Amino acid sequence: MNERVTIFDTTLRDGEQAPGIALDPDQKVAIARQLAKLGVDVVEAGFPVSSPGDFEAVTRIAREVQGPTIAAMARADSADIEAAWRALRPAESSRIHIVLATSRLHMEHKLRLSPEDVMAAVKRSVGHAAEYTEVEYSPEDATRADPDFVVAVCQAAVEAGARVINVTDTVGYSVPADYADLVGRVVREVKGDREEVVVSAHCHNDLGLAVANSLAGVEAGARQVEGAINGIGERAGNASLEEVVMALTVRRDSFGFDVGVNTEEFAKTSRMVAEMTGYPVQYNKAVVGRNAFAHESGIHQHGVLRERSTYEIMDPTSVGLRSNTLVLGKHSGRAAFKHALAEMEVSLNGPSFETAFAKMKEVADQTGEVTRERLQAIVDEVVSGDEMIRDVVDSFL
Repeated sequence: MNERVTIFDTTLRDGEQAPGIALDPDQKVAIARQLAKLGVDVVEAGFPVSSPGDFEAVTRIAREVQGPTIAAMARADSADIEAAWRALRPAESSRIHIVLATSRLHMEHKLRLSPEDVMAAVKRSVGHAAEYTEVEYSPEDATRADPDFVVAVCQAAVEAGARVINVTDTVGYSVPADYADLVGRVVREVKGDREEVVVSAHCHNDLGLAVANSLAGVEAGARQVEGAINGIGERAGNASLEEVVMALTVRRDSFGFDVGVNTEEFAKTSRMVAEMTGYPVQYNKAVVGRNAFAHESGIHQHGVLRERSTYEIMDPTSVGLRSNTLVLGKHSGRAAFKHALAEMEVSLNGPSFETAFAKMKEVADQTGEVTRERLQAIVDEVVSGDEMIRDVVDSFL
């Protein structure tokens, strides 16, 4: 049996920290229920001490959503930990996620704490939270910190009761080789007395490397990956959860790990998050973007029509889509045009087919894409020769 990678979803906490997103408790509960249906292992429901609304949302998710472990973030502060525990108490399985920075930049300019102060705060806060429930500790800005200090603080956190250590590339600074080195050190050197320590990867996308870094972390020994649906989050966002999961799934031959995610729920989950956050999904977004399974080039369309896998490494149904899409445009060939006509139950032969094909190309040059309605007008013109219908076609130009 292959090892399993735990999937930790932070859409409702780190994802919601994207500028302009403010989910109400009802929206958060709805998304959390869909995440449970998706099959993620951990749902980070929010930061309870941050606002009454977030406290209510975390409490309701803990009470109403079954299946995943429900996590809540807390700073290394007793008030934060108490608020997190009060909110999480109804959950069947819970986790307090404590965050405290370890880079000198953060310690000096944000925290105004010495390394010794940080070490003491981690021990104290993790020990406090461990009295209530499972604890995850994140050494914030770990990829810009002294690796020796990161390892030492993480070891102290484990000795105080942390079960999960989350190696955070908070500002998306790392590159895969460096991130793998740091994760590898934590995996090798941070040890627990009674139970195995789970090392987690948490990466941001400031250099467009969040998914690549997360996968490098898995190869280096991380057995939990954190991310957000559609890659939302502060600045350039978090690692895209659907991209990480599909990389592990499609390239299982390379990574060799199982995930417990029902990938067929990705399309629905992506749409829900986009609608509720107001953050649209870019057309060329991997896995869930509008164009992820769309083909316009005639060469590609011809190949896909004969054998889907010629130009698709994933079956669209595996992420919850009905099928791929052949887009009629100026690059499309006769095979795709004939396929589009067949879907409309239209058969054109000889000169009629060539006339309609030429008219489709003319429209495509002007509009970029020939929709089903435009194609129907072209067919009607060619079949009937009706001047009124020709005027409809000309209106597309």
